[in-house]
Amino acid sequence: MSKPQTLIIGAGPAGLMAAEVLSRAGVAVDVFDAMPSVGRKFLLAGKGGLNLTHSEPLQPFIARYGDQSTTVAGWLGDFGPQAVRDWAAGLGVSTFVGTSGRVFPAEMKAAPLLRAWLQRLRHPADGGAPVRFHMRHRWVGWQAANTMNSGAGGADQSSAGGRFFFQSPTGEVSVPARAAVLALGGASWPRLGSDGAWVPWVKQIGAEVAPLRPANCGFDAAGRAGEGWTPFFSERFAGQPLKNVSITFTGGAGQRFERRGEFVLTATGVEGSLIYAASAALRDEIARAGNATFMLNLLPGRTAADVQAAVAHPRGSRSLSSHLKSRLGLAPVHTALLHELLTPEQLKDATALAQAIQTLPIKLRAPRPVAEAISTAGGVRLSALTDDLELRAAPGVFCAGEMLDWEAPTGGYLL
Repeated sequence: MSKPQTLIIGAGPAGLMAAEVLSRAGVAVDVFDAMPSVGRKFLLAGKGGLNLTHSEPLQPFIARYGDQSTTVAGWLGDFGPQAVRDWAAGLGVSTFVGTSGRVFPAEMKAAPLLRAWLQRLRHPADGGAPVRFHMRHRWVGWQAANTMNSGAGGADQSSAGGRFFFQSPTGEVSVPARAAVLALGGASWPRLGSDGAWVPWVKQIGAEVAPLRPANCGFDAAGRAGEGWTPFFSERFAGQPLKNVSITFTGGAGQRFERRGEFVLTATGVEGSLIYAASAALRDEIARAGNATFMLNLLPGRTAADVQAAVAHPRGSRSLSSHLKSRLGLAPVHTALLHELLTPEQLKDATALAQAIQTLPIKLRAPRPVAEAISTAGGVRLSALTDDLELRAAPGVFCAGEMLDWEAPTGGYLL
């Protein structure tokens, strides 16, 4: 396969969208991916309900992108939340806004949308160029154009994007590229293809890459002794949800997070939607200080005076668990967490116990590994790219998607 091409490496949403834009412009595109089929992470993420985007107004939507919100605002100006819904409608997939403001396909599944998308890419209408897919082609090396010569000296303009090497089922394949789009994802869920193996190759040609870190991730808890949950608590309560609670976190730099929702206890700590929403701040605080502590309110709908009175009410021969369930509606998992983190003296002190029910410190010692995270922070620094996302160090090569240095919470902001 030696004919110069316009190629895309990575068959996730970013790569497929790049292919669609090029196809509509009449450019013949070849998409390469190491996996046997396209969109594997996209399909798995949408297994329980594909969250396409969010319906909130554009300005708060943009603010979800944190430090990169100014740059992302420009991207969203070109293709924002409503454009995503219009695009899905163009594929014959209607969408609706859920009670949380999140936007889902009517069928709640990713597979029908992906099938329609691939059909349009392979058989475009209105003069578009068909997209060709090369699966089980793992990118294994790259010779940038600025290191290539065309015999008599001088760059080979037909290979302005460089030469790319792939390991295929039939052996190594070398492909010269007129232009290339790298859409290789981050390092989360590596079994689905995003393993971060591209980092050294991009660094090698002089592009700066911020370290890949977990985003929208769970955390290992320190526990009372600083070494995680006790075996009893871990074995008995891992997987138990804490619903209708709130967490508050104030970082060392003064940033404050407070939100109501739910999360799940794990064998080593905590995870779930409420934790994911705070994960960037918690992760960064651990990197700065070695640990991070958030305050958990098990009863955010009750006043402090109400909780104090209920705890102080005589309980007679009832156990503490029965007493708290009767007076405050606390479930066994709530009481177990209090036993896990409080001293016997605190459990016996009505004032200390009431305070802990609404401000229970949960100390975290480490984020879970990036391979377990929903998404990845870090990546190709935006300063290494032009406004058109072309690598300054490798003209003709563009980057897109999660491999760029941005992050956002779950809930309709990642796609």
